[in-house]
Amino acid sequence: MEVVAVVVRSVNSSVVVVLGASAGIGRAVVREFASRGAALGIVARGRAGLEGARRDALQLGASKVVAVEADIADHEQVAAAASQFENELGPFDVWVNNAMVSVFARVWDIPPEEFRRVTETNYLGYVYGTLEALRRMRPRQHGTIVQVGSALAYRGIPLQSAYCASKHAIQGFMDSLRSELLAEGSDVRVTMVQMPAVNTPQFGWVRTRLPRHPQPVPPIFQPEVAARAVVWAADHGPRELNVGWPTVKARIGNRFAPGLLDHYLARYGIDGQQTSEPIDREAWTDNLDAPADDTDDRGAHGVFDDRARSRSTQLWLATHKSQLVYGVLAAGLTAAAAGLALRNGNANGT
Repeated sequence: MEVVAVVVRSVNSSVVVVLGASAGIGRAVVREFASRGAALGIVARGRAGLEGARRDALQLGASKVVAVEADIADHEQVAAAASQFENELGPFDVWVNNAMVSVFARVWDIPPEEFRRVTETNYLGYVYGTLEALRRMRPRQHGTIVQVGSALAYRGIPLQSAYCASKHAIQGFMDSLRSELLAEGSDVRVTMVQMPAVNTPQFGWVRTRLPRHPQPVPPIFQPEVAARAVVWAADHGPRELNVGWPTVKARIGNRFAPGLLDHYLARYGIDGQQTSEPIDREAWTDNLDAPADDTDDRGAHGVFDDRARSRSTQLWLATHKSQLVYGVLAAGLTAAAAGLALRNGNANGT
């Protein structure tokens, strides 16, 4: 299990706490903030991955890095890490939760203890992180909490019932939290970034009972796309930020035709989450109960680099709305002025 917590102040004086920093989106988030000169507090279970993230951050320009091995499914460990980061780095401004583990299997093939583990990490880990962030942000009337979500927070898919349920839970938790902060008149901002399929090491260490190697449902995006979205959300604090057209389409489809999606996923959703490569059961090591990057740093990317996209047109459009509006207004004014000039010219000519 992992986490991401991010703490931001300004472009050049950020304090960023990243729980779940050792791999995948969390690792890319660390790199993105480090390149801005942030001070970073990073958390993960895997020792080698955590050290790799620390090394990356310093090489990319982080002003200071404090690393803590912890399991965010344990509230006491999250609270201790938060206190250590604030003591050593100063007050943080943004907290981004990104922890996740998963089980790829049909509902009836997942034992209760595995549902519990996924829920304790993916959902309660977010709750614990949010509570620690709020405990410090509310008295200061300042800060942003970013939850790394998924299109699956709105649309469950086969073989990932535990993961989908945890993301749905975070979505409901956020709705309640937003309303309570608004009622209080708080200046603390909360935002959720809904992700598409991302090329992370998850698909090489997830617990699986599938016959073939797990894969993200194409189209697949690189973790740097996700990281840029997280940093933008931390800076701007939108209610939600969708990443990639697949996320937008999943939400729209589930809103207007959920039954049709049920049948579509029943037909295509199981094979679509597996490659043609059989699982090597002898060599497979998952990270559900213990980190898979304790001795082997896996980095940010999974094994699908050749199929993953490094850009998202939809994300660019979503994060440049004001420029687009100004552009449209400017074009409209220019056209109106040209039309007026033409009419005046015609009038003078007659």
